[in-house]
Amino acid sequence: MTTAAEVPPDLVVDFDVYDPSLAFPVDTVQERVAELAAKGPVVYSTAHGGHWIVTRYKEIHEVLRDPETFSSYPNNLVTTTAGFGKFIPIELDPPEHTGYRLALQPLFSPTRMKALEDDIRGVVNELIDGFSGKGEAEFIAEFAHELPTRVFLALMDWPIEDAPVFTDATDIILTGVPGASEEESNQARGEAAFTMLGYFQNMINERRQNPGTDVTSQLIHTEFQLDGGKRLLTDEELNRMFFLLLIAGLHTVQGSLAWSVIHLANNPDRRQQIIDDDSVIPTAVEEILRIEAAVIPGRRATRATELGGFPIGEGDQLILMLCSANRDPAEFEDPKELDLYRLPNRHLSFGAGAHRCIGSHLARIELKLALEEIHRRIPDYALVESDPPVMHSSQVRGCARLPIVFTPER
Repeated sequence: MTTAAEVPPDLVVDFDVYDPSLAFPVDTVQERVAELAAKGPVVYSTAHGGHWIVTRYKEIHEVLRDPETFSSYPNNLVTTTAGFGKFIPIELDPPEHTGYRLALQPLFSPTRMKALEDDIRGVVNELIDGFSGKGEAEFIAEFAHELPTRVFLALMDWPIEDAPVFTDATDIILTGVPGASEEESNQARGEAAFTMLGYFQNMINERRQNPGTDVTSQLIHTEFQLDGGKRLLTDEELNRMFFLLLIAGLHTVQGSLAWSVIHLANNPDRRQQIIDDDSVIPTAVEEILRIEAAVIPGRRATRATELGGFPIGEGDQLILMLCSANRDPAEFEDPKELDLYRLPNRHLSFGAGAHRCIGSHLARIELKLALEEIHRRIPDYALVESDPPVMHSSQVRGCARLPIVFTPER
C-alpha cells in the first residue's frame, strides 16, 4: 500500500471528507475540492490511514467502469455497520454483484416508479400543507427529510408512523455524533445500525407470515439466480439489502431537495424560468443533480495500477469526488453556472458502470414533483440571512438545517 512518503509532496493533503468544519458555509466543500482538483486528477490525503482522492471526470469515470481493478469494498472510509457485513449489492463486485442487482432491478423500473407518481405528489402536497400558511419553514425537518422517508416506507409498505425511527439512526450512521471522537462516533454508528437491523428483521418476520405485492414481500418470497442456482435470499442478505436501500435513498434526495432551494433562491432569474414554464423542470432536475452531487463513493485498488499518470498501489483506498467531476471544465461548459436548459448533461451523480444508482428513476420523480408543487404553491421562497443553511460533511453530502421564508398561502 502507498504511504504519504512515496507521494510527491505537492500532492499530499490533509483533506478529510468527514471534517465538521466543511459543513459551513454552504460552498466550503466545493471550494476545497476545487483546490484539490487544481493540484491534479488524484491527490493523496493523510486522513483515515491515508487514501487517494480522485478529482476529475475522466479518471473518476475510468474508476467507476473498472470494478476488476477498483473494488467497491469498502465503500466507506469509516465503519458504518460495526462489522455486520458488506452493503448489498453496492459493496459486491461482479460477478457476485450481478445476481443481486438483477433481483432489485424490476422493483425499481421506470414503469413501476412512474406508477407511484400520484402517491408521491400526494405526499409532497400533504407536507407543504403543513407549513404553507405560516410563511416560514425549516425545510429539512418539515419537507426534505420527510419526503424520501415517507416514499421509502410506502415503497416497502412499512407503517408510515415509523418514520421517526429512521431519523436519528440514519443521521448517526452517515455523519457520526457532532462533537464526539471518531471512536465514539463509530460506536454510535454500530448501535444505530443494529437498531435498524432489528426493525428490518421484524418486518422480514411479519412479511414471511403475511406476504403482499409490496417490494418487501417480493424480495423475501422470490427465488433469484445466485451462487450458480435459484434460491431465496437469506435473512442476513435481506437485512443488508434493506439497510442499503434506506441509507442510499434518504439523505441523497434530502440533500438534492435542499440544494434545489438554495441554488434557486440564490438565482432568482433561474427560478423564474421554472415559474414561467414548468416543462423545464426535468432538465432543471438534472442540473441540480450535476451541480451538487451528494455521494462520494469509495473504491479499493485490487492490484498495482496507474491513474491520471500516478502509480496506485495494491490495496490503496480511493474516494471519488463526484461533485468535482460534475464541475470539471474539460467536460462541462461554464461548470459553476446553474443552466436549467443544459444539454447534454452527462453528470456522474448516479455513478456509472455496474454500480450505477438503481434508485435513480425514483429520485428523479421525487425531485421533479417536489419542484413542481413548491413552485406552484410557495414560489417566492427565500433563505434567512440571519439563520443560513447548515450542511453536513461525510461520504453522503447534504443539508442538516435550511430555514426559508415565503408569502403564506391563503
